[in-house]
Amino acid sequence: MTPPSRQPLHVLLSLAAPLLVLLGLVGLAQREGTDRWQAVPAILVGSGLVIHAVLGRRRRRHKLLVALRSSRLEED
Repeated sequence: MTPPSRQPLHVLLSLAAPLLVLLGLVGLAQREGTDRWQAVPAILVGSGLVIHAVLGRRRRRHKLLVALRSSRLEED
């Protein structure tokens, strides 16, 4: 278990990618012309981090489910 002092850090890190996407969208809305392209990398990187986190979480949950099912079959 993580120490209580590190939990606020984990909360901030979990919000970093969505906030990066939000910052990119705000930057995209405020800029005009070719300057709008400068906000695209923030949106792409933030979106990539969010997608990576979701896929990793799904993979870990699937592995856990498979392990639980196999241990249940061994008990029977």
